[in-house]
Amino acid sequence: MIVKKGPVIGISVGDMNGIGIELIIKTFSDSRITELCTPVIFASNKVINFYRKLMPEVNINYNNIKEVSKANPKQLNILSVWEEDVEITPGQATEIGGKYGVLSLQAAVSALKAKEIDALVTAPLNKQTMQSGDFNFTGHTPYLKEAFKADEVLMLMVAENMKVALLTEHVAIGDVAKNITKEQIIKKITILKTSLKKDFGIDRPKIAVLGLNPHAGDGGLVGREEKEIIRPAVLEAKKNDCTVLGPYSADAFFARGSHEKFDAVLAMYHDQGLIPFKSLAIGEGTNFTAGLSVIRTSPDHGTAFDIAGKNLADESSFRQAIFTAMDIFETRMGYAERTKNPLRKISLHVVANAVDEKIEE
Repeated sequence: MIVKKGPVIGISVGDMNGIGIELIIKTFSDSRITELCTPVIFASNKVINFYRKLMPEVNINYNNIKEVSKANPKQLNILSVWEEDVEITPGQATEIGGKYGVLSLQAAVSALKAKEIDALVTAPLNKQTMQSGDFNFTGHTPYLKEAFKADEVLMLMVAENMKVALLTEHVAIGDVAKNITKEQIIKKITILKTSLKKDFGIDRPKIAVLGLNPHAGDGGLVGREEKEIIRPAVLEAKKNDCTVLGPYSADAFFARGSHEKFDAVLAMYHDQGLIPFKSLAIGEGTNFTAGLSVIRTSPDHGTAFDIAGKNLADESSFRQAIFTAMDIFETRMGYAERTKNPLRKISLHVVANAVDEKIEE
């Protein structure tokens, strides 16, 4: 009898002094999740036990393994990345907490490269404590971009009722405008379009692009980026078999519910996209890295040092990150199967052109 394992989901624990391991323990205390996937935690059973003792009411069982191939389906698996005792100080930003969080991430990425796991879910790291002479990245995304040799990637926030992508990510406000170019906008739109098709099963995605300046520049009165960069990029993207409209004034766009008319929105900078997303998203938000050859999701929050070790962390977003990774895995498999039929692709192209002709500017 063959036991169906579901996708193998690798999980990195994040900064060990943050809430990451608490989220993992709470999530997998619900055994129903392991009926859907085979989770593999890249860490140490000593670390898991430390946090488990802080949550005596939470009951989990796990299997210790040294190879992913030994993972048991329908059970939580802990793959030992290190054996030594590690000082854990919940709520404190320490070099040790960041170092071992990075070790967990690196081990999980190695398994992802080797196709030993089907997807990666990352618990939050701290941008300061993760830095070292051997690891000089501002976050998960640039590390994964380099690890998988991606030309470009896209931070895509996903919820039940909306998807918001970011043109620029962790960039100071004073530097945002200089990072906005026609070429970059077209690249991000292309990644977003491809991801919506391949990862979310939307055959003909409709994308909105926001402006940079107040009132989308007011015709050039309060900034010329819309006229000189963003609008030309939108028009160019439309030539590349993509339904994309904009730029829209960001302040009114979400307030009027315009995001509900689109499959995704491309925001120009971090807070322009994340503030409305975290305010209006139905269900728990998930951070997905589009543009990679592999699947990576994470919760939409950070290490939360202020509540770490206090058994106060809400695992909802982390749990949703697990579900989103599983959904994308299944959708990619279906997309690969569907696109094997060239006649179907031709018919979709004809329909898409007809739709484009009816869309008003």
